[in-house]
Amino acid sequence: MPETMAAPRAPQRGRNKGGAYVDRDKPAQIRFSNISAAKAVADAIRTSLGPKGMDKMIQDEKGDVTITNDGATILKQMQVLHPAAKMLVELSKAQDIEAGDGTTSVVVIAGALLDACSKLLQKGIHPTIISESFQKAVEKGVEVLTDMSRPVQLSDRETLLNSATTSLCSKVVSQYSSLLAPMSVDAVMRVIDPATATGVDLQDIKIIKKLGGTIDDCELVDGLVLTQRVANTGVTRVEKAKIGLIQFCLSPPKTDMDNQIVVSDYAQMDRVLREERAYILNMVKQIKKAGCNVLLIQKSILRDALSDLALHFLNKMKIMVVKEIEREDIEFICKTIGTKPIAHIDHFTAEMLGTAELAEEVNLDGSGKLIKITGCASPGKTVSIVVRGSNKLVIEEAERSIHDALCVIRCLVKKRALIAGGGAPEIELAVRLAEYSRTLAGMEAYCVRAYGDALEVIPSTLAENAGLNPISTVTELRNRHAQGDKMAGINVRKGGISNILEELVVQPLLVSISALTLATETVRSILKIDDVVNTR
Repeated sequence: MPETMAAPRAPQRGRNKGGAYVDRDKPAQIRFSNISAAKAVADAIRTSLGPKGMDKMIQDEKGDVTITNDGATILKQMQVLHPAAKMLVELSKAQDIEAGDGTTSVVVIAGALLDACSKLLQKGIHPTIISESFQKAVEKGVEVLTDMSRPVQLSDRETLLNSATTSLCSKVVSQYSSLLAPMSVDAVMRVIDPATATGVDLQDIKIIKKLGGTIDDCELVDGLVLTQRVANTGVTRVEKAKIGLIQFCLSPPKTDMDNQIVVSDYAQMDRVLREERAYILNMVKQIKKAGCNVLLIQKSILRDALSDLALHFLNKMKIMVVKEIEREDIEFICKTIGTKPIAHIDHFTAEMLGTAELAEEVNLDGSGKLIKITGCASPGKTVSIVVRGSNKLVIEEAERSIHDALCVIRCLVKKRALIAGGGAPEIELAVRLAEYSRTLAGMEAYCVRAYGDALEVIPSTLAENAGLNPISTVTELRNRHAQGDKMAGINVRKGGISNILEELVVQPLLVSISALTLATETVRSILKIDDVVNTR
């Protein structure tokens, strides 16, 4: 019975002299519950950080399995109920949009900062003070990172390759990074103008997944790749292709309402069929007249986009037909081959067509076919990457990894600076922030110091995942950085500490800066919450 005894006495503490009731306990409890929920999420993906990180296997309610170690993907698939933990999921999503890489590290940093917060709160420091000091710390941190970065030119292919390789190292497909890294660099370089570009639209790089083969068979195609099959078997290769993209149906017209025609005489029946043939032949002739020899037909839900009769005529005229083009691919196709979608047969003229050197159906040894359209006359700065793999899980993970590598190069286009990887920037921050905290007074110094110490979670996790002793590794790192060796980081391959730039482990400055600022913003907003109200 001790709980019931204690209940009436609780308000005594909360009563202030005016008799108004003030509850001191609740905000603290809410805060700790938020912090522990968010920390649980961070701990769940801590093990997948870095080149030696483990992968997670996620099974959703339908029974589909995903294998990944991309932080954003893991958190997106996890069903998180606690509102504060959901903020961390949003955080990794934000990092994915902003930088594309470092989605695991951003959550791990946030978890460590929250841990530091809970210790500071237990010492009785007010949340607002912690929050403001963290803001100061992050501003100082961005300065430190910018100081230790080195500028990079987009013409410097080696450096771009190194950053793409570093991003791919922590993925399942890391052994293929020598193939995938140059592919991602070339893809980005083809869709932008290196002199003037400030960003990359990743919509211009289409990743096509095709089962079969191994990851070694991945390729970069300058042009258009379609996974649909050629509808007519006769024509599989067209040189000097003139390509038309139609959005209407090559089949006999239907009325808008349901109707029935009653035929009393076979001559009438004959006439109906003759009309139908004449109608379709007329359409096909018009298509041929415009000089079109490759026809792409958009998927139609109302009726067959292509009747057998039309296919027969098109076959006679040696026109290659690809049907079932998805609606969302239309824009990309138009941009790539410079064609315009045609919505009605009357508009089917020669100037609406796109041109290409070659359109052919390629046989992928025993695992289906692809249609490649290459040598476009007016390339609209788009490329396609064909990803191959032995099973669905491998292909999907390869696609995510290529996406991350593309994002890393996009970051370098946005902000042309690189910093070392391998935990070096985090330790450097910890050392510099400890120095900075000595110049501050009072509680702030204490909080900034805690902020710096929290950042050491990244190198210690890297060391832990690589099977090194985290404590001795981080101490040694701190020592090297205090002596002014800014580029010392954890060398996972050799299992020790070395100059990370010589090992070519580099990452874009934008990844680290956005990880730091986003994590701090999230932690500050979690700190500011003192009550959770459920509404019906």
